[in-house]
Amino acid sequence: MAMQRIELLGVPVDVCRPEQLEAEILEILAKPGTKQIMFLSVWDVLRARNRRSDFGQCVKDADLILPVSKSILRGAKFLKKDVPVRYNPFTAVISILSVLDQHYKSLYLLGGRHKTLTHAERNVRETFPNVQIVGRFVGYYPKAMENDIIAAMYKSSPALVLVSDGIKEKNLWSYHRRNQFSNSIFLYYRDAIGIFSERIRRVSESTFDKGREIWHEIAHNPFKLFYIVPFIKYGILLVWYRLFRKHAQQ
Repeated sequence: MAMQRIELLGVPVDVCRPEQLEAEILEILAKPGTKQIMFLSVWDVLRARNRRSDFGQCVKDADLILPVSKSILRGAKFLKKDVPVRYNPFTAVISILSVLDQHYKSLYLLGGRHKTLTHAERNVRETFPNVQIVGRFVGYYPKAMENDIIAAMYKSSPALVLVSDGIKEKNLWSYHRRNQFSNSIFLYYRDAIGIFSERIRRVSESTFDKGREIWHEIAHNPFKLFYIVPFIKYGILLVWYRLFRKHAQQ
């Protein structure tokens, strides 16, 4: 069964079952040019509704959009659409790297501090011995270094560029520079380098499965309590779409 793409509040979301993931990754790898995989939260959905914005266009053009919020699944069910599979970002990264490992593909690491990045690289090499790491560069880099980073990525043409903390533009970093790369998939996950380096403790699977990972984030950043405001907006929009957009495209 082929992967399906639905629209939630006008924003694309992919219905990709775990058993479909490897085939999808290989299909994306076979495409020419710059590609992008994105993790989508509820707050990303609200932000992406403005399709005239760079972020909205970035989501629209992404090759694979994996939801990470339980509320996205509930929203799809409420609107009587196909319900997507929710992915734990780090688990998804492991699955994607496993595909690269099985098919002897290459990787570039971008983000983190020097010590953290070095430790992360070592652990990735040990865990995925068939993945060729063709380059790495720290985050928080001076602007003057950017052309060198882009040139290195273009020359090495990695199958995947894993983008992590220290890259201010996050998902938009590769989108804004998409015409400067040869043939790579870009995936932004802020905590990737930190978790691989064992500097950051990953959220447990049980906590994630119960949808309680937000409390882990609030413990580290109490200001995220204000997420309740956009969450209320999300609920209102779902009701509006259910009542007045019954014939919206599935």
